Amino acid sequence: MKLLHIDSSILGDHSASRQLTRRVVQTFTAAQPGTEVVYRDLANDALGHFSGATLAAASTPAEARDAAQQLEVQTNEATLEEFLAADVVVIGAPMYNFTIPSQLKAWIDRITVAGRTFRYTETGPQGLCQGKKVIIVSTAGGLHAGQPTSAGHDDLLKVLFGFLGVTDLQFVSAHGLAYGEEPRATTLSAAQKHIDDSLFA
Repeated sequence: MKLLHIDSSILGDHSASRQLTRRVVQTFTAAQPGTEVVYRDLANDALGHFSGATLAAASTPAEARDAAQQLEVQTNEATLEEFLAADVVVIGAPMYNFTIPSQLKAWIDRITVAGRTFRYTETGPQGLCQGKKVIIVSTAGGLHAGQPTSAGHDDLLKVLFGFLGVTDLQFVSAHGLAYGEEPRATTLSAAQKHIDDSLFA
């Protein structure tokens, strides 16, 4: 069993999403002791944003690539292979300005690859990532679940992983974190209880 643990918060030790992704991983590995965990911190070891240079590197024959292009292709392939190899993917996704962190979007652009994680057919797109479990730790200062403001955050991630063929997609939500110390403590406690009692039941 392989688990890929992704953090994207820029807040370091003050991050609620990091606290909760750790709890998810600890709970899962306690239940599955032989799990191999791969960790990627997208804030501290950020991928470059998807660009024309990214596409140029991929389309350049291997023998003609310069050093920068070789590094770009190697980094992208390693990122994709981590995702493909994982049975379980745990993703910390805080909301910044009504959407996911740009660091997380850069990672998504590296794993959403035609012919590898999805393909187009005569009847439409087909996801190629069936069988993976993806757990999204969704955190936000405000209350957005079920609201139009979730369109660029939770709803985006549902569409994206559904497009890739993931059917086992679960959310651990802690919203309203900026509403004061007591509401923050309450929502974090509820999220932790969900992880401990229900997430892997």
